Amino acid sequence: MAYRNKAYICFDGDEDMRYYRLMTAWKANDNLEFNFHNVHDLNTARDSSQEESIKKQLRERFANSKLLIVLIGEKTKGLTKFVKWEMEVALRLGLPIIGVNLNGSRRQDDRCPPTIKGELAVYAPFAMKIIAHAIDTWPADHARYVKEGKSGPYFYNDQIYTSLGL
Repeated sequence: MAYRNKAYICFDGDEDMRYYRLMTAWKANDNLEFNFHNVHDLNTARDSSQEESIKKQLRERFANSKLLIVLIGEKTKGLTKFVKWEMEVALRLGLPIIGVNLNGSRRQDDRCPPTIKGELAVYAPFAMKIIAHAIDTWPADHARYVKEGKSGPYFYNDQIYTSLGL
């Protein structure tokens, strides 16, 4: 069995790649306090491959994932192929989900993909400190909420943002 310690980041590869690349740059910068184990480092899934071979690679990534980060951009809501499938797999596996709003919203908004709308997930804007906070705290919070039978969207209150200097 794989050790689940990595973050699986799903996003629109055509529109939102720059945000994913920025997250990996934050991680690579020794002067920043931002770290996560990136499941995308495990293997390569190319859009030019056959769909089933891509999904095979993605399933291997999920086997090592402790949470799913969904970068929610302008077009994410309408994506029906891999991003939707990735969210569905994460839900089936019971992975904690962090919705990162690329429009700056601190809550679930109208860009939220239908697949995760209403599901147990936390939402935050695309900002390094709040994403790092969510990576560090949401898995335990998610487990507690599941145990308590809670569901639906969550968000961080203003006090959390203030404590992070945001």
